[in-house]
Amino acid sequence: MRGAVYPYLWQGNRRFLRLSPVPEKMEGNLKGELEFLCYLQSRNYPAVVPVASNSGELVVTLNSIWGKYYASVFKGVDGIPIEDTDCNDFLLFAYGKALGQLHALSAEYVPENRKWTYRDVLSWIGRVLEEYRAPDKMLTEMENVRRALDELPQTDDAFGLVHYDFEPDNVFWDEDSQCCTAIDFEDGMYHFFLVDLEQALDALSEIVPPDRQSAAESAFLRGYRSVKTLEADYAGKIKLMRRFCDLYSYARLIRCVAEEISDEPDWMASLRERLHGKIKLLESGISG
Repeated sequence: MRGAVYPYLWQGNRRFLRLSPVPEKMEGNLKGELEFLCYLQSRNYPAVVPVASNSGELVVTLNSIWGKYYASVFKGVDGIPIEDTDCNDFLLFAYGKALGQLHALSAEYVPENRKWTYRDVLSWIGRVLEEYRAPDKMLTEMENVRRALDELPQTDDAFGLVHYDFEPDNVFWDEDSQCCTAIDFEDGMYHFFLVDLEQALDALSEIVPPDRQSAAESAFLRGYRSVKTLEADYAGKIKLMRRFCDLYSYARLIRCVAEEISDEPDWMASLRERLHGKIKLLESGISG
């Protein structure tokens, strides 16, 4: 079973139906995501807006011939993904500021439905590594990352509910309003805010020309610092965040490629080959 997102029009407005397989998703995480989005809406933060069903529920369970799914609907957002812009300094300042504002609001957020934490994610990673017989060094890396993260102080200013995918394809820039709007909060978890910073900067390095990367990072960080204090020693901690992200990506990938179907089309075989290459690259980055 795989999740899917379906766009459609409702009274002339774009909306998106998201179907998430029940066996793959924890209901508490979905409810936590939607509760957080409602909180952001109440604080006038520009984020995707969930739409309630006719019965007033933000998430409903559907039975189908393919299995059971959680269904949620979201309004479309204005603008285009940041990855489709010229990534000028003014826009990247706004991008960084949007992340800083999100973290500032998250630091004040008290949930009723609490999403999972980085420790829960690492436990999930451990189960996947064992089930799919990953090299021992990957399990060792997981324990090393867990210990290192546990040693960091979880202050309100540094730790909270993060987006976990605040990358240029999930943040839309609207030229008319001069505003960034974030979508796709599904992967959010309780973690150190620096993990969002690391992912955003890493993604920017892939879409900004090499001769502009230093200026782009500077503009993004200026925007972030305009609303949220950045730890003085963030540069060292951010490397640990990358190790966590790589582990999580690795576990998802080995789980994904393990599922095979007969008579795969050429494009799927090509994709599988690329994913195997990514797995090998992540493995090679860990010393044995």
